[in-house]
Amino acid sequence: MRDGLKAGHTASIDVIVTPDMFARFEGKLVHPVYSTVSMVYHMEWVSRQIILPYLEDHEEGMGGAVTVKHIAPCIEGAEVKVTATVTDLQGNTVITNVRAESCGRLIGVGEVKQVILPKTKITELLTGR
Repeated sequence: MRDGLKAGHTASIDVIVTPDMFARFEGKLVHPVYSTVSMVYHMEWVSRQIILPYLEDHEEGMGGAVTVKHIAPCIEGAEVKVTATVTDLQGNTVITNVRAESCGRLIGVGEVKQVILPKTKITELLTGR
């Protein structure tokens, strides 16, 4: 990993809630609101935005863990800002705290752990070779 990544680095993305982000199971609509699955995806995506400039050509990040608390619903058309902040660097592991907010209201909080590995190691893990 390239030098420069430090605790306190942040990244944000803005999301508009659309019907494809609604809570569904087996294709059946449960609630027409921003799903936990979509929120987790956006939390992982914004956390990845932090590491991308620091990855070397032979490296890639892999998700190691996600912890999320979904606090409040968000309806279709709502604007959600998802922000990640690096809180810890442990060797090849990057930990970010994440927040999702809409109109000044907290929607969700959590933590994302990413592990930076050589692409060859990832191939070994995925193929057993």
